[in-house]
Amino acid sequence: MHMGARGFTVAVVGASGYAGAEVVRLLSGHPGFTMGDLAARSQAGATLVQVMPHLGGVAQGRVFSDIDVERLASHDAVVLALPHGVSGQIAQELAKTNPDLVIVDAGADFRLSSASDWRHWYGGDHAGTWAYGLPELPRAEGGSQRDVLSGTTRIAGPGCNASAVALGLAPLIGLVDTSQLAVTLIVGTSGAGKSSRPDLTFSRMSGGAHLYSVGNAHRHIPEILQSLRMAGAEEPHLSVSAVLVPMTRGILAVCTAPSHASTDDLLERLRERYDGEPLIHVTNAYPDTHDVVGSAMTHINAVGDLENGVSTVVVALDNLVKGTAGAVIQCLNLAFGLPETTGLPLIGLNP
Repeated sequence: MHMGARGFTVAVVGASGYAGAEVVRLLSGHPGFTMGDLAARSQAGATLVQVMPHLGGVAQGRVFSDIDVERLASHDAVVLALPHGVSGQIAQELAKTNPDLVIVDAGADFRLSSASDWRHWYGGDHAGTWAYGLPELPRAEGGSQRDVLSGTTRIAGPGCNASAVALGLAPLIGLVDTSQLAVTLIVGTSGAGKSSRPDLTFSRMSGGAHLYSVGNAHRHIPEILQSLRMAGAEEPHLSVSAVLVPMTRGILAVCTAPSHASTDDLLERLRERYDGEPLIHVTNAYPDTHDVVGSAMTHINAVGDLENGVSTVVVALDNLVKGTAGAVIQCLNLAFGLPETTGLPLIGLNP
C-alpha cells in the first residue's frame, strides 16, 4: 500500500448511524486519510447534510451511496459500521474482491474467538475472528495487542463497554481476584444506537436512570472475559449491571474485585503498564465523563479498600470516540503505519 498525495482512501458502510457518522467526522479532519464512498442503504441518495447537518462544513454535495462491493473494494480501506450480524457477508464479498483491502468492522461480528459464544450471545452463524482492535490491551506473553494490529488487514473494532472494563482490569491481573469481578456501567444514550425506542424517549430518560442489564446478561461480557484471558486471567468470572442515564455520550465503568492491594499498589501497576500510552491517563482523582467526552482519551483511577478486601477501578471514556469510532481510526493508523494518534482529538469538551 502506498499513500497517494491525498492519503489512503477510506470508505464507510453504515455511515448514517451514530458510530458511522462519528467515523466520518474523524475522517474529515484526518491528514492521512481521504474520505471515500459513504454507503448507507436506508439513506442511499440522500445528501449527508440532510441526514447529518453537523457535517455540513466538510460534506457539501456529498450523497450517501448504496452498498456496491466492487466500488467499495477499490478503496484502500473500508469501515463497516453496521448492526451486529450484518457485517459478515459484506466483509466476505469485499475480501474476495480485493484480498489486500484493509477492513475494520466496528460491530461485534468478528470480535469473539468462540463460535459457541457468538451463537449464545448474538444468535446465528459466527462470521469468524479477526485481530481484536484494542491496541493498549496488555497481553499475557508480554507487549500489547498493538503488536498484533500493526500492518494487519482485518480488524474487529472493540465494544465500547468492553474497552472500558478491560483497560481498567487487565493490568491488575495478579493484584485482584478475577474470579469474582463485578462491574457497574453508567452509560449515555448514544450507546443504544440511533433507532427510536420507547425507553429512549425524552420523557423516559430525562431526570432518571434506567437499569437495562443485570448479572450475566450484557452482550459485552464474553468479549471482556476474552480480553482478560488474553491478558493472563485464567478463569475470570464477571457480573455486569448496566445503567442508562440522561447523558448523550460517555461511559463510567466502576469495577470491583476481591483484593488485598493498596491504592498505591494499584496505581503503581496502572501507571507502570500505561506509561507512554498517549490515550490513557491514570488520574489523581476519580474519573469523570465530562473530562473525556469528545476525546479519544481514557481516564483510569483505582482505590484499594484494605479493610474490606476489595479493590475498585473506575474508568471513563467517550463511547463514540475511544469506544467505537476513535478506536476504528486508531486501528486504521496502525494498519497503515501512521502515528497511532493521527486525526484523533486528545482534548475533551468540558463543559
